[in-house]
Amino acid sequence: MSVDQEKRMAGDYVIIHAFHIGDREIVLGENPAVVGDERYMCAFCVSNDLRANYTEVMVSDDFPELAKLFGERVAEQAEKTRIALNGPKIQGIPNAPITAEGCEVIGHQHDLRGKIVVIKPEVLRPEYRRATCQLHLCNGGFGASPNSRGSACSCTELYSGKTSRFERSDILGVIAPENLPKWAKHYLECIQQERQAEKKSRDREGR
Repeated sequence: MSVDQEKRMAGDYVIIHAFHIGDREIVLGENPAVVGDERYMCAFCVSNDLRANYTEVMVSDDFPELAKLFGERVAEQAEKTRIALNGPKIQGIPNAPITAEGCEVIGHQHDLRGKIVVIKPEVLRPEYRRATCQLHLCNGGFGASPNSRGSACSCTELYSGKTSRFERSDILGVIAPENLPKWAKHYLECIQQERQAEKKSRDREGR
């Protein structure tokens, strides 16, 4: 995929509609140079900082047909995301986002390494603007150090255990472990126990 100031491309297709929800994006593209049954395409897209991967690509010369498929895929992906975010594990956990009033707002002088950080709701996509997606254990990174010129922070989400990269400016504040809600304390303990077990295993292998 190449991106310029005017249009986003997927190969020879100009992306004319895109909707990202959950772990995948649905795109609808057009190749104006093609006359025939491959003029339009609809696909799922998963991308990172380096490349985009398009799967389940469907092509047609019937734009309404692919527009309908685009809508159906958006609906299916939205439902999949809704189920994932509201599954049995999350029952009883408030969905409200954490605001500045619910944490200690940080400054440049704060050391974030090993701290429980709160990601600003506005930097997350709408479906993830909830406490379960905001609370992370900061593992480190140049941006985690106090008064650092770096900005990147490696963080592990308490709820899912997934590790992600955030900018220091994406972090709203910190919460002391003893002030975490019960569910967050539980998942923090799970992460800590898993890391302790991994450390013991490495120590035994190193003997």
